[in-house]
Amino acid sequence: MRRSISTCERQFEQTAQWRANILKLTIVLLGLSLLSQGSQAADEPSKLTTESSQFELAGLRSQKQIVVTGQFGEEVRDVTHLAKLTSSDEKVVKLEGSIARPVGDGAAKIACQLGAQTVVVEVVVKGTTAPHPVSFQNETLAALSKAGCNMGACHGSPSGKGGFRLSLRAFDPPLDILTLRSEFFGRRTNPLNPGESLLLQKPLMEVAHGGGRRLTKGEPAWQVLHNWIGEGLQLDKPETPTLARIEILPSKRVLRDASDRQQLSINGYFSDGSVRDLTALTVFTSSNESVASVDDNGLVEKIGRGETAILARYLDKMATADVTFLEEVPGFKWSNPPENNFVDTHSFAKLKQLQILPSDVCTDEEFLRRAYLDLTGRLPRIDETEAFLAAAAGDRRAKLVDTLLESDDFAEFWTLKWSDILRSNSKKLTATGVHKFQRWVYDGIRTDKGLDKLAHELLTASGSVFENPAASYWRASRDPNDATETTAQLFLGIRIQCAKCHNHPFEKWSQDNYYGIAAAFTRIGRQKGAKPDEEIIHVTRSGEIKQPRTGETMKVHLLLKGDVDVPADQDRRKVFADWLVSAENPFFAKSAVNRIWGHLMGRGIVEPVDDFRDSNPPSNAALLDALSEQFAANGFSRKWAIRTIMNSRVYQLSSKKNDFNADDEIYASHATPRLLSAEQLLDAICQVTDVAESFKGLPAGTRAIALPDPPTDHYFLKVFGQPQREMACQCERSSESNLSQALQMINGPTVHNKLRADNGRIHQMIKASKSDDEIITTLYLAALARKPVEAELNASRKHIAGSSDRLLALEDVGWAILNSKEFLFQH
Repeated sequence: MRRSISTCERQFEQTAQWRANILKLTIVLLGLSLLSQGSQAADEPSKLTTESSQFELAGLRSQKQIVVTGQFGEEVRDVTHLAKLTSSDEKVVKLEGSIARPVGDGAAKIACQLGAQTVVVEVVVKGTTAPHPVSFQNETLAALSKAGCNMGACHGSPSGKGGFRLSLRAFDPPLDILTLRSEFFGRRTNPLNPGESLLLQKPLMEVAHGGGRRLTKGEPAWQVLHNWIGEGLQLDKPETPTLARIEILPSKRVLRDASDRQQLSINGYFSDGSVRDLTALTVFTSSNESVASVDDNGLVEKIGRGETAILARYLDKMATADVTFLEEVPGFKWSNPPENNFVDTHSFAKLKQLQILPSDVCTDEEFLRRAYLDLTGRLPRIDETEAFLAAAAGDRRAKLVDTLLESDDFAEFWTLKWSDILRSNSKKLTATGVHKFQRWVYDGIRTDKGLDKLAHELLTASGSVFENPAASYWRASRDPNDATETTAQLFLGIRIQCAKCHNHPFEKWSQDNYYGIAAAFTRIGRQKGAKPDEEIIHVTRSGEIKQPRTGETMKVHLLLKGDVDVPADQDRRKVFADWLVSAENPFFAKSAVNRIWGHLMGRGIVEPVDDFRDSNPPSNAALLDALSEQFAANGFSRKWAIRTIMNSRVYQLSSKKNDFNADDEIYASHATPRLLSAEQLLDAICQVTDVAESFKGLPAGTRAIALPDPPTDHYFLKVFGQPQREMACQCERSSESNLSQALQMINGPTVHNKLRADNGRIHQMIKASKSDDEIITTLYLAALARKPVEAELNASRKHIAGSSDRLLALEDVGWAILNSKEFLFQH
């Protein structure tokens, strides 16, 4: 009996315990549920907005991409995919996801709801009962672009593909009309049965197509092409409105950890004042695929941390949206580095936003070598190194910059840089002309002539190229097309070459823009002078240029301003030059100061430095704006710009990376190591070995950077990328390393002969009975602007002690220093 009671008691106790455990579990789950609800409530938006508070849908084929944004504390997020969209009257407007489509005429409201927040968009629908034919110009051509049929690699190439040729990106509608409606008796289209048209079957891969699948049934581009064919391949009536511009929304967005996407929409503004949503047929591309991708519907999706520009292209109209994706980087803590000037303010603001920690400041020895190479193109001499390091620490860096800017070496080196892109070579200018032009450039740099004055003088120069060397600009540019491309690239930072044959595929510049600029350079005459090889540049009273596609005689065109009428007795070049350096031209100051930044920092704020376009945005727009504004305010002074940049902490950062900037190659969080240029390297080898290079026809001791004309027979300079000055592009100078360069340094005659020369530094120091340590230290100071550390000194001593030939061993030490990365690279 007791055993039975005991068993019941134990069962009762177990049941009670089980119930207690269940109760505890229930309480825990309830708590978690409440916490979860609280978290969700805290993560709900405090406000919802849409990019358009009201819009109009005209015709049954119209539509509208709705973009919904939520405010979450201090950050915004795209919640288009999360919001619930409801139409107040589905007989007027219906919703397919976040796209509104018309049903019948009338007015309605679309409620966008997320959590407790709602925003309402008002909609007016009209024209649903009226015919709404496809516009060839505004829709059919856009559909071909959307499908990629008229790309340069496909049927938009000059010769087309497979006998089918379209104009590139629809820039020549008459050609497309001929191709699509008339060519080969219209065999590509079947209005009676549109689905049987080759124009649709091939990109659908229903018939073999070398370009692969380009269309899917039911998508917007297919619908437009199908309907246009079915309507009888109709062309637009004369009164059909044309597209004036497009707008991308939102145009700028900074998204944080919780956001991994952003929906975009495109509004088209037409000549009749109407506004239509063009998102469905817009071509989208991302400038930085490592940061974000964008799909055909305008949805931007995050891939990594950073910034990208989304380029939207509809026919010949373009717009960009700047999208930034930020992340919380584990362990990141802003170090609050000191700011020397506004360059640091803007640079560090960008780095802090992206959570990239700048490197520490470089050593004095590194700064000394860097400053000499950037400003004078040469290494500091030993006495200069010792004097700098012995000076009071305070402002010795700033004083060094000031001293170098006023030196002849500075003017000589920067003359080389400008002579390269101004195409100063004897084949174009003659031997006499090159020397005179080099001196003209040198004098302008030595006296710090404003870049606006330099550009204006070059573009308006007339007279003898010997007496007025600036006129050599027109000796190098022999025709209006060459002058257009050279001038745009040099002084506007625009590579406009593509627009010569067709509208630029990745920029807003058109063929009209190209030939409008060329019209400024058509009235330039050239005649022989009295002296041998002399040429006289003069202005003529006649000369026009025609747009090759339209046959129209072009007026002088000023970008973003328009066409201008120039009286016959005025120099068209002056009209263009006046605009070029004026405040209303936004390109000149930015292009010029970006070149200077690129030289000093190893990479432009816009890179390449002469390729400004919407699809290649600046890495720090605020910095570029501030630099260009101050540059113009300071008389376009090169010395002001160089001094400002070099005195910044950003310029003086070390090339040694940290855990938080190891992957950064864009935002100047550390110095960018780069191989010495051909001329710098040859001069440096000569300086370290104390053996000068000889150049035919030039005085002994002439530096490579002072050559007026690139020699055609100097193998060392050629191998290391010296340009022949045939192009107005810095890209002509190669900075890529290759096997030939390695062979030249390891076993080439230039290094070998200078190290072994009897009049060289090593031989002369041995003759002067200098010790091994003295010779080693001297080589390090000459090559690296620093003394060797103990490990380096010991390694050299050991090598010399183990050799039976002291002279050869010391030459080996010199060879090792010249082949070190620390010597070969600027850092």
